[in-house]
Amino acid sequence: MTLIKSISGIRGTIGGPTGDTLNPLDIVKFTTAYATFIRRQGHGKSNKIVVGRDGRISGPMVRQVVCGTLMGMGYDVLDIGYATTPTTELAVRMSGADGGIIITASHNPRQWNALKLLNQEGEFLTAADGSEVLAIAENEDFEYADVEHLGQYVEDHSFDQRHIDSVLQLQLVDREAIRKAGFRVCVDTINSVGGIILPQLFEQLGVEATFLNKDVTGNFAHNPEPLEKNLTGIMDEMRTGKYDLGVVVDPDVDRLAFICEDGKMFGEEYTLVSVADYVLSNTPKADGSAPLSTVSNLSSTRALRDVTEKHGGVYAAAAVGEVNVTTKMKEVGAVIGGEGNGGVIYPASHYGRDALVGIALFLSSLAHKGCKVSELRATFPEYFIAKNRIDLTPDTDVDAILVKVKELYKDQQVNDIDGVKIDFPDKWVHLRKSNTEPIIRVYSEASTMEAADQLGKQIMQVVYDMQ
Repeated sequence: MTLIKSISGIRGTIGGPTGDTLNPLDIVKFTTAYATFIRRQGHGKSNKIVVGRDGRISGPMVRQVVCGTLMGMGYDVLDIGYATTPTTELAVRMSGADGGIIITASHNPRQWNALKLLNQEGEFLTAADGSEVLAIAENEDFEYADVEHLGQYVEDHSFDQRHIDSVLQLQLVDREAIRKAGFRVCVDTINSVGGIILPQLFEQLGVEATFLNKDVTGNFAHNPEPLEKNLTGIMDEMRTGKYDLGVVVDPDVDRLAFICEDGKMFGEEYTLVSVADYVLSNTPKADGSAPLSTVSNLSSTRALRDVTEKHGGVYAAAAVGEVNVTTKMKEVGAVIGGEGNGGVIYPASHYGRDALVGIALFLSSLAHKGCKVSELRATFPEYFIAKNRIDLTPDTDVDAILVKVKELYKDQQVNDIDGVKIDFPDKWVHLRKSNTEPIIRVYSEASTMEAADQLGKQIMQVVYDMQ
């Protein structure tokens, strides 16, 4: 069984029995529930839903089922074709649509696909809204349109350029400085939609780009999650010395990782840190206003907090999940935020992780500093994150375990908005129950990988002793 229903959408492997995997019947049911929810909300006035998809093999099948279902619900469909997640988010706003569906399983392997759901602002549904969609689907509480009120279907492939235009118009994107720097970059777009939009972005920024895995075939050349263990190909290419920067995106282009000119990883956690450093350095604070703020989730590196405070700003932590991060960003008025998985959220553009925005801001920073990527990386605090897990049994009382851990470390700084995070003066550990697997995720960070892993295993032993 791979079908996973959550407040953010539905995902699973393609094929298999109904209710067990991602198949046409379940796609129809979930799309219908979403359309019913949007209708009942009554916020929209266009009667239009945007649909975009990444380059997966199953994309055409899922797209046709989704579009046909929306039309059957009486909604007009604006199909923008191959599109990144941030492009689809922006298309909802730019077109004045009532919502949007992104057909992508993000960093999951080729056999997976998913539906990600957007509201009329082009942002992911809140937890409460997502729960309502799930309830509608579970109860099959919906009704289709009659023949006189079926929706219409329109294709519009202009949104890639409109997305790029919006990036180039950002005040902190210094297009001229980037052009003058004469950057040479190597880019891995993992056989998905990044291979369509990123060549256009780099060309318009005046950057010479060489692409690996550019063709949009859906047959990913390697595991598509942009982690070091999956990126040996581009890292080897970078070691030839022909490039200033390596750029890696995931299949829907909302996660971003950089590689230094010497072939070493910049560090996925440091994508946001570096962009935030540039934004904080170049965003004026109005006289008498509060300090500039940044946000990341509890499992992201402490380096963002350090950089924020260096600039006189204030850092805030959010629960794990993009919608939780954006909610906290709006609450504190953050100028930049995101997640340690390479997700950059820049409100001056929109409230969504956007690799195009991250690339343009990073190149602007690099052009202004006039240094090598490895030299830029050396200017940030050095931390290492270890990722461990505790496998659960049906009898495990996770809530009781977390309460006991919190009590045991009550003399430390403890945050319990999402599991339990314990902040020590020079390190931290975060325990959080997975939403998709019977495990507790144990993330820990310290100044060395050995110290981080030791801390994680120390806390894990505490948990084992409780059982």
